[in-house]
Amino acid sequence: MTSRLPFLHLRPTWSQALVSLLIAGLGWLGANALSQVDQDLRIMYTEYTLAATDLAHISADVIRFRTTVIRSLEAPTKKDFDRITASLPDQRARIQHAVDRYASASLRVSRSGRSEPEDIKAVQASLDAYFAAASRTMLLMSQVWGAKSPQEAADLRTKAELQAADNSGPKLIQVSLALDRLLETVADVAKDMRDEGTRTIRWTSTALIVGSGVIAFLNLLLTRRPAPPSRPEEAPASLIQPEQQEAPPFPLPVEHPDPLLRRE
Repeated sequence: MTSRLPFLHLRPTWSQALVSLLIAGLGWLGANALSQVDQDLRIMYTEYTLAATDLAHISADVIRFRTTVIRSLEAPTKKDFDRITASLPDQRARIQHAVDRYASASLRVSRSGRSEPEDIKAVQASLDAYFAAASRTMLLMSQVWGAKSPQEAADLRTKAELQAADNSGPKLIQVSLALDRLLETVADVAKDMRDEGTRTIRWTSTALIVGSGVIAFLNLLLTRRPAPPSRPEEAPASLIQPEQQEAPPFPLPVEHPDPLLRRE
């Protein structure tokens, strides 16, 4: 079993553990920053890019609603009046639905102090005032067809026209101004989110560069260099067995230099 699992005997050094922790920390930092930027991009698209489109559609739908009301004032017969005004409930519902959908999103306050919740409330209030004025115009026009005399019908039509011009007109201008303020706030908040994302990316990039440099330095500094191969130790001379040498030749007698001592 031991020979099959040799990695169980591997124990990392403290330097290896430190480098591994730094790498894991940098990975977590990068993943967290990318996740935040991705979330901000989704919010910018779903709640601001699409919201700006919806607000532009609201402005166009309000103008279309206003045009339908003006056309109904010129209807020669009740049949034409009913045909022209048949689309007003759907137009109003579409406008109200777009405003309510935007109001239910996560609204924010910009760094400059512009508030989306306050601006959307102003849009809702201006729309309610305009629709109330338009309803009074439609009520006067509906009474025209039930007038007892042509003079009464003419007076009711005149009142409806004055109501549309003097009351509904200024209310429509208030709606347009409120929508413009809301669009400016949306652009301001989106700019703040873009700046936050840019700062996050820059800070994360700097942290990754510095962290990579630190890891590379630690890797060079803390990695243990392999020890040079050790030379075999010389055995002591006492343990070295002398080599067998050839016995020296038997010494020949040396002639003594003194002639008296020579042997005869």
